[in-house]
Amino acid sequence: MTPTDVFSFANMIAMPMWILMVLLPKWKVTRFLIDFKIVPLLLSIVYAIYIFLAMQIGGGMDFGSLSSVMELFTEENAVLAGWVHYLAFDLLVGMWILDQNKKLGIHQLLIAPCLFATFMLGPIGFLLFIIIRTIKLKK
Repeated sequence: MTPTDVFSFANMIAMPMWILMVLLPKWKVTRFLIDFKIVPLLLSIVYAIYIFLAMQIGGGMDFGSLSSVMELFTEENAVLAGWVHYLAFDLLVGMWILDQNKKLGIHQLLIAPCLFATFMLGPIGFLLFIIIRTIKLKK
């Protein structure tokens, strides 16, 4: 598999999970995938492989300066690992939002934008959920 194939595969397994979380968050299949973190685990395996490959080609990972990080992201395997890292962690945050919402009971119409923002912009969706959660808890 080429890195391009793996990139497509990673996106292909993450996207349906986001759709399930937005449209069918309480469905038993969705809950199973969330409870056992199946998709983030698969993405973590892909990440581990490609970060290892990036280290083999590019030597050590230097995160000490912006220029060294930019240099690191000129390596295809490192970029792929970084992308998969985003996919896995954003998905875990989305799953955490749904788990939190099981206790809070915020309407799905308010949670869906949080999930969409987490998928597209990561921390922005998390921030949006925390604001909504804070308002809900103050009531």
